[in-house]
Amino acid sequence: MRNIKLTLAYDGSQFHGWQIQPGVPTIQGAITEVVRKVTEEQITIHGASRTDTGVHALGQVASFKTQSLLAAEEFERALNALLPPAIRVVAAEEMGPDFHARWQALEKTYLYRIFRGRVVSPFEYLRVMHYPYPLDEPAMIEAARLFEGEHDFTSFAASSGSEDTDKDRSPLRVIGSSALIQCPEKEELVYQVTGRSFLRYMVRKIVGTLLAVGRGKSLPADIPALFESRDRSLSGPTAPPEGLYLVALRYPEPWKIG
Repeated sequence: MRNIKLTLAYDGSQFHGWQIQPGVPTIQGAITEVVRKVTEEQITIHGASRTDTGVHALGQVASFKTQSLLAAEEFERALNALLPPAIRVVAAEEMGPDFHARWQALEKTYLYRIFRGRVVSPFEYLRVMHYPYPLDEPAMIEAARLFEGEHDFTSFAASSGSEDTDKDRSPLRVIGSSALIQCPEKEELVYQVTGRSFLRYMVRKIVGTLLAVGRGKSLPADIPALFESRDRSLSGPTAPPEGLYLVALRYPEPWKIG
């Protein structure tokens, strides 16, 4: 049995998120259908991150096991020939038997794009959050750094929809880097964050809180108190999904074959 890793890029605006759902188009559903067609096997696709409806990816990772003799580069060509144009296989690699896209991920990096120009391009409106109004950007930059380190992110996450899951899920997360970057040439603010794992809507709640700081409704000094409160109603609103991108995942080195 061979283990294939796919690195994927997709425009999430056309899909109801990553995870297969009956009756609606999803990223996992589209890839599963095509891989099964190519291999003629009942393949299960495992994704590193269950991106939500409207969220995009530049470096999502998926893996599956197969008895097919196709080389990894042949999988890349075959899948791209059959997938919808909004989903692309950026790379395909054969990995060791124990590799798993989700469970072996060491680190995920997300970015969130806020377009600051007066008029958003019709080619970008489903790929950025448009906010052309005044913001205290230096205050937002200061606040972004305060999310680094280990914190209880209860105030910055949505309910999973299951009381049992919420009860058993630890809200503690470690953020390795958190930065708001000014890109004046593109008229954008870009928030970039890296961590081992994230709670539901966590990045979008952080962005909503940074925007609240930018509007003067909160101060950077309020962030520690928001962590302490463990009350999601006190943090900023959840930013819309279209500005969010899964950029990359990092894995231990020894998994690749060859």
